[in-house]
Amino acid sequence: MRPMPIIEKLQILADAAKYDASCASSGTAKRNSKGGKGIGSTEGMGICHAYAPDGRCISLLKILLTNHCVFDCHYCVNRKSSNVERARFTPQEVADLTLSFYRRNYIEGLFLSSGIVKSSDHTMEQLVETARILREEHDFRGYIHLKTIPEADPELIHQAGLLADRVSINVELPTDAGLTRLAPDKNARQIEGAMGGVKMAIAQARDEKKRFKHAPRFAPAGQSTQMIVGADGAKDVDIVGRASRLYDNFRLRRIYYSAFSPIPDASAVLPLKRPPLIREHRLYQSDWLMRFYGFTPSEVMQAADDEGNLPLDIDPKLAWALKFREQFPVDVNRSSREMLLRVPGLGTRAVDRIIASRRHRTLRLNDVALFTVSIAKVRPFICAADWAPTLLTDRADLRAQLTPGGEQLDLFAA
Repeated sequence: MRPMPIIEKLQILADAAKYDASCASSGTAKRNSKGGKGIGSTEGMGICHAYAPDGRCISLLKILLTNHCVFDCHYCVNRKSSNVERARFTPQEVADLTLSFYRRNYIEGLFLSSGIVKSSDHTMEQLVETARILREEHDFRGYIHLKTIPEADPELIHQAGLLADRVSINVELPTDAGLTRLAPDKNARQIEGAMGGVKMAIAQARDEKKRFKHAPRFAPAGQSTQMIVGADGAKDVDIVGRASRLYDNFRLRRIYYSAFSPIPDASAVLPLKRPPLIREHRLYQSDWLMRFYGFTPSEVMQAADDEGNLPLDIDPKLAWALKFREQFPVDVNRSSREMLLRVPGLGTRAVDRIIASRRHRTLRLNDVALFTVSIAKVRPFICAADWAPTLLTDRADLRAQLTPGGEQLDLFAA
């Protein structure tokens, strides 16, 4: 086999990493080093962009250690039966690339995943060694996200958490049946067992940090996971239910949804075309409703159609509001934060600004318009000092009017 130049390896393994969506780098703090020295900062192809909670865009070197794999997951472009060009980095090469990219101000951290080469333990050792070289030999203080391997020895996963800011273990598919059919080498109970081990280690490290100032950190940015959407027959209600259980059971920081994309030499058991990207977007919106808007999983599921899927033409919050119109209109001057968060078109910031403003004056419709992008979407569901949507909330064609491309509702429509 001919020696492969680093740049060629980078091209292959960065392209192979694009299918993994879970590379956001929010939720971590800067690692301080003695005397203020050390490389990197986490105040915050090969390069992906992620957004921190405060809106900062941060860049990560996103690559695979190798796209060789002994597993044969039907949906994976790097499965062992796939006819793709293979490449492999050494841990030292990944460390050198990361440092080189950082010094050129291209990146602020590393997202590293891998196919399974030789064995799960061997691959996990290589991932951990990469992070060790960066942290211990180069005092690298940038963000590191390691994709861990649930089949690996738990001690190796623990070592990864001591070196990385965030770790993730992909559940891959929303249902156990789908995982069994499309990823015969993976086991749902083993995946959840590894996630449970990470959860316990994170909790223990936080407890020790409260008692001992110099206690080691363990994955301070938490753990995340990813589900592929559209590769099997799972409905949106199945996905929402699984997501809720994962958040409750493992205290995940994020769940990422990745719309299945047809791959070269695809297995015959896979769909011939990808699901609409808007479906992935609707699932992220439903995720936000549960995490930030106080919706229960059952309420999000109520927004689904008779087939168990979220509507594609409107967002799930609006779909819920149209199904439960008796809950509206909501008085912006008197209603609770919980009810205001259920108004289509009002985000968390808008609701907080409404609550803060109404302490000082009675709000009118024009005041609310200052806090939202589209008052046309909001006004059928609210009351203000000078506005009541007389008969507007009950209009039979309200959904059509609020759908993108529909006619704008007249401000004083009956």
